[in-house]
Amino acid sequence: MSVLAVVLGAVLGSFLHCAAWRTARGESFVAGRSRCPHCSHELGPLDLVPVLSWLLLRGRCRYCGARIPARYPAAELLFAAAALACLLRFGATAEAARNLAFLGCLLFLSLTDLDAMIIPDGCLLFAAGIWAVFVPLLGMSWRDALRGIAAGLLFGGAMLGISLLMDRILKKESLGGGDIKLLAVIGLYLGFTGTLFTLLFACVLGLLLAAALKRGAGQAFPFGPAIAASAGLMLLFGEGLVQWYLGLLGF
Repeated sequence: MSVLAVVLGAVLGSFLHCAAWRTARGESFVAGRSRCPHCSHELGPLDLVPVLSWLLLRGRCRYCGARIPARYPAAELLFAAAALACLLRFGATAEAARNLAFLGCLLFLSLTDLDAMIIPDGCLLFAAGIWAVFVPLLGMSWRDALRGIAAGLLFGGAMLGISLLMDRILKKESLGGGDIKLLAVIGLYLGFTGTLFTLLFACVLGLLLAAALKRGAGQAFPFGPAIAASAGLMLLFGEGLVQWYLGLLGF
């Protein structure tokens, strides 16, 4: 099962990277075969084996020799690890399937935000729809479902209010609408405590991301990946992370 999870994760990671790349450029990811982004040559089966093709071709296109960025195998490896972590954390259950789908949405929107500073509404609607479909499948009570909805509304609404206030003070957009809606969707999956800690960790990761992208004070940068990474970590390791953080504070 672990081997199958890793293989499935790598394949899905490859698909999600391709879908995000096309979406960021206004292209459809449901039509047309995979192609080299440099010479547009259609890729064959041997070019599309996750991770291995990139390694065997030494990070270059077989047809034009152009360099293929390392983010391709990185996305595949990352989602392979996410799939394995899901299996080990939740077992071969419906909960694991739901959470893997959510992690896929987080990876997809992170890549589109890095590429084009956009978080597609369709991705957020898909994640919310997945949550709703699995409410009865996971045997969630109506109280648990309402708590998730309330958490989403609270954090989404609070961040919207803070964003509007900061916009007026700074005379420019302080937080993208996609980031606000993303926090609302995260509330469905993680509830009040999980979403609060997601926001705390996202602020730290956001500073590190801004530094890595060499964005100075006042410069816009994609905050979505920091939020998504924090949500993914809380989804998989939330209890341990909360205890670690509280331990730092002496509780």
